[in-house]
Amino acid sequence: MTGSELLQSIGQIHISVTDLDRAVCFYRDTLGMQFLFQVPGQPMAFFRCGEVRLYLGVPESEEFRSKSVHYYRVASIDDAYAELQGREVEFKNAPHMINNDGTHELWLAFFQDPDGNHLSLMEERPVVSSPD
Repeated sequence: MTGSELLQSIGQIHISVTDLDRAVCFYRDTLGMQFLFQVPGQPMAFFRCGEVRLYLGVPESEEFRSKSVHYYRVASIDDAYAELQGREVEFKNAPHMINNDGTHELWLAFFQDPDGNHLSLMEERPVVSSPD
């Protein structure tokens, strides 16, 4: 069994938070993610983002604190950036092109959630060739 057959897809990603209620409001109300459920009596909440489930949780100890950057695909980075700015999201930078491989341009715009987790909007734009 090759690696691509063994690991089929990402099912869930954990995001460490310190204040679950504040984080739920940010991901649900500010970012507009689909809220799935919160576990009664536990500092855990779950969201759907495309095919991936996000698990927001207060870690039991520092060894379980997640430290990753999450990139969220958007149809139009300019529209998503403007919408989230209107919802008082503070971006570290405006949308900017990171790479052009000749067929697509990779555009990113970074921001943080209330716990300082690094997040980014991400758009891959097809390169439009100019007429000769």
